[in-house]
Amino acid sequence: MNTKATEAGRQYTHPLVFLLLIIPFGAASGFLGVTIIYLLGKAGVAPVTIAVLTGLSFLPHTLKFLYAPLVDLTLKRKQWFVMSSITAALGIALLGLVPATEAGLPWLRILVVLGNVATATLSMSVENLMAYNTAPSELGRTAGWFQAGNLGGSGLGGGLALVIAENTSLTWLPGVVLAVVCLLTGFAIRYTNEPQPHLPEVAKDGLAEPPPNLFRSVWRAIQRVLLDIWLVARSRMGYLGLLICFLPIGSGAAGSLFPLFAAEWGATANDVAATSGALSGLLSAFGCMVGGYFCDRMDRKTAYALFGILMSACATLMAWAPHTLMMYYVFVLSYGFISGLCYAAFTAVTLEAIGTGAAATKYSIFASLSNTPIAYMGILNSYFYEKSGSNAGLYSDAAMGVAGVGFFLLVASVSSSLHKPGTKVRS
Repeated sequence: MNTKATEAGRQYTHPLVFLLLIIPFGAASGFLGVTIIYLLGKAGVAPVTIAVLTGLSFLPHTLKFLYAPLVDLTLKRKQWFVMSSITAALGIALLGLVPATEAGLPWLRILVVLGNVATATLSMSVENLMAYNTAPSELGRTAGWFQAGNLGGSGLGGGLALVIAENTSLTWLPGVVLAVVCLLTGFAIRYTNEPQPHLPEVAKDGLAEPPPNLFRSVWRAIQRVLLDIWLVARSRMGYLGLLICFLPIGSGAAGSLFPLFAAEWGATANDVAATSGALSGLLSAFGCMVGGYFCDRMDRKTAYALFGILMSACATLMAWAPHTLMMYYVFVLSYGFISGLCYAAFTAVTLEAIGTGAAATKYSIFASLSNTPIAYMGILNSYFYEKSGSNAGLYSDAAMGVAGVGFFLLVASVSSSLHKPGTKVRS
């Protein structure tokens, strides 16, 4: 399962490994985004207050480019994964111990931030391993499997945890079950190949060199990281990739509204667990596979924009449709499938742009930017939902998605004309 022979005889890791390794990241997100949100809404907490809590969960991911160099420059990637996997599992277990009520919000906020620092570090180690262990011709396929684990884990963290929470008086049980699952999936780390360290060895005979040499080694490593980032940012593929990550395209932010207006559509806790949890997780994972397939057969940034338009269309049609339980199932599951398409395309765009080098830092810059629109769109959609109802929240999501695609296509068109052969570009 671990590797297969590919281009130029090099061994690459099977994408299934990355699916398993990223499950804790998705499970933590689903536990908050479905189970905790549903229970807070049921307890009467205001939607915007809930959205702010969700926004806090994105803060460590939005700022993770600040500490991503630690993964590139210090310990082995596998060591970072093991430490962050254990810490993330502990964070999930502790989050399940706090009551999802107004009184529990202060502790929820603290645990959400700390737990997401752990999952952000976990994702960086996996992304780094993925960048080094993926064949260039299969970036889309690997991206699809990777995001299938992310969104499938989110469905697991939301659906399974909510079912347990609604059918037991043991409030700690959902978090503990998820924590155990996350630790078990982490055993797949043994099937990855550790890349060469970005920081050169500082000892040749087993003895530490004098401090000045160590400092020089660290400084040179930092210079290489900065150079890697600059080379990505100045390339057309790089800056268009960075732009598309920052725009509200395919953010999937309306998904956080679905548990809140479930009762309006006649959905119970079990319906929410099935749609935003288990079924949505499976369809999202399938969407990742489909999205990865298309990303290897067309321009990956174009695919991302196309999938973003599909997501906006889905949100609009949901607002137009009758607010019934059947339509709730149809559109929540459709939205989940399209989210899978978008997430796979984002990862494929990122892997294509960053190459190897300081992979954790470079991927983290892309991922940080991509979390920004998820956070601000979640708050924006929740604001319109609280003021004007579910349709307003859905229209907000759809309109911003279309605007983001339009702006990206405009910039891409101008950029293409500037980069034609013979065209002088000001440096």
